[in-house]
Amino acid sequence: MAGTIARRHSNRARTFCILFSDRHLHRSQHHLEPAAIDLPALGGSASLKTMAKNSPKAQYSNIVARISRQEMLDRHVAQLMRCRRCPRMKSMPVSGGAIVSDVMIIGQAPGPREPVLQRPFAHTAGKTLFRWFEEFCRMNEAAVRSKIYFAAVCRCFPGKNSGGTDRVPVPDEIHNCASWMDSEIEILRPCLVIPVGRLAITQFIDCAKLEKVIGRKFRVERAGHRFDVIPLPHPSGASPWHKIAPGKELLGRALKLIARHSAVVAKAASKR
Repeated sequence: MAGTIARRHSNRARTFCILFSDRHLHRSQHHLEPAAIDLPALGGSASLKTMAKNSPKAQYSNIVARISRQEMLDRHVAQLMRCRRCPRMKSMPVSGGAIVSDVMIIGQAPGPREPVLQRPFAHTAGKTLFRWFEEFCRMNEAAVRSKIYFAAVCRCFPGKNSGGTDRVPVPDEIHNCASWMDSEIEILRPCLVIPVGRLAITQFIDCAKLEKVIGRKFRVERAGHRFDVIPLPHPSGASPWHKIAPGKELLGRALKLIARHSAVVAKAASKR
């Protein structure tokens, strides 16, 4: 920044014209570009707090913070995709991409289809989950995937058990993957975390029975950060819990809480 070069007063409002250097873009050419920044009129309802929040310095800090988070998240996801900590897992990690967001959806573990399609919630359960979001939050699958960060208790497909159903990850596998989630919380500092299914829910709160937690909002601290948690039942067709009483009513209550949460409202309203 070269400094303030112009200042004018009109109706007690002030406009500053500030010069920014683009030296970081062009090594051989160094010139200055003017940028006008309008500040609210002094007096009346204007406050120093509001002006400070909207000041060029605050705006610049917000931009830098977001860029830094994106860079950190990009590196994090790249490292995650190289993880091979658990020898019993049957696939490489599955990621929804480095989406910088203040909302996180936490699944349990990928099924057999997700590693092939290379995205979380890619099959039957995903169709149900995205239908819930479209009905209650007015966000289709593309919007949810582009605006919400997807994580999971375990990022690799655990394989099948002897009965032919998906194997539940064992404690050491859950422990191995926990550091990835902690790092994501540290980077993203979410306002809202949505754990889907009992295994995901128990990473944040006690869940002896789904009836005790579905349809409620909790305040939780993990990885040095506090955030809201609104649990959802797993949308798998293998469980009828969310289709019959009391699960059906509690699911609707939970989805309404999610839809009304300020972080989700902002994403539903955003066209980006």
